[in-house]
Amino acid sequence: MDLKTQKLLTAFEEKAHALGFDGVKIAAADSIPQAGERLRAFLDKGYEGSMSWMAETADRRRSPQALWPEVRSVIMLAMNYGPGDAPHEHPLAHLADRTTGGISVYARHRDYHDVIKGRLKELASFLVSRSGGDVKVFVDTAPVMEKPLGEAAGLGWQGKHTNLVSRELGSWFFLGAIFTTLELPPSGGERDHCGSCRACLDSCPTNAFPAPYLLDARRCISYLTIEHPGPVPHAFRKAIGNRIYGCDDCLAACPWNKFAEAAREAKLIARQELINPKLTDLLSLDDAAFRKLFSGSPIKRIGRGKFLRNVLIAAGNSGETALLEKVEALLEDSDALVRGTAVWAFRQLSAQEDFETRKTAAVRVETDETVRFEWLHTQI
Repeated sequence: MDLKTQKLLTAFEEKAHALGFDGVKIAAADSIPQAGERLRAFLDKGYEGSMSWMAETADRRRSPQALWPEVRSVIMLAMNYGPGDAPHEHPLAHLADRTTGGISVYARHRDYHDVIKGRLKELASFLVSRSGGDVKVFVDTAPVMEKPLGEAAGLGWQGKHTNLVSRELGSWFFLGAIFTTLELPPSGGERDHCGSCRACLDSCPTNAFPAPYLLDARRCISYLTIEHPGPVPHAFRKAIGNRIYGCDDCLAACPWNKFAEAAREAKLIARQELINPKLTDLLSLDDAAFRKLFSGSPIKRIGRGKFLRNVLIAAGNSGETALLEKVEALLEDSDALVRGTAVWAFRQLSAQEDFETRKTAAVRVETDETVRFEWLHTQI
């Protein structure tokens, strides 16, 4: 590496750290030749579920140059969002109190897209001002294979749970990418350090890993509570427990997280009201209250209907009959997805006689087939 390039990269790394990034590595644009083949095998098995955009963008996703032919180097950046040290902030603390709901650590604060995108643009402008060239920035909103690129750059390796793991940051970090036409020296990839460990695979409540390094999204609680568009299949409702947005079980199980630290970026520090919120409060949310509570949060994008669906599953799994009144009120909700899931939760918490009485009246007037199915087929 010549002195000019070395000075450029040193200044760039200093700027990145000043902007809140915790890792900066570089990969050549052609460094993930197997990614497209692996993606195609994943899609051929149907593991993407309803995420049709993955197949629609597969050709562009297979390599950086398929997305932007002019790119020569990819700068991969990591920003830590690790949870705090307080016991109630532990990613799985909600499991000890089923009257609360578990929100994935990454969604307990401001939407990371909003935080990282602006920083990437500022960093890309810094690079152009010092060295010229063209740039494009991405943060989980374009057909970019961030995790394979992160591995190729040396930020970490894709663990058996398919997420990136770092020896310095554990698993709690976001990825951003800067594509550039500059020829920059690659940092060198990271090798796999999972060894014989199966902690992440064995921790999954829904057995979403058909094999190490392979995820069936259709069984993944993160997919089921965020991406899945309709009623959650009955087969997974009990296993979901009180996880109401995402799931951190496989990440939390990883022993490399013993090296993780709490987020230093203020906008990525958890909002207290989003750490293990009470189900009774969430069951009362109308659309306006939902939008207000989750303003600036990634949770807002799934909408009240899907969110209440998740909360109702948690309520049904709670065993708390004190929640019955609010669950029963949602049997009359205007959203069929909410009504249908309320039927299931009502059945889990109510006496058989009460359920049958309510069912007899409901099926006479209910016109939505998904809700009728819940009344006629829901069991404890």
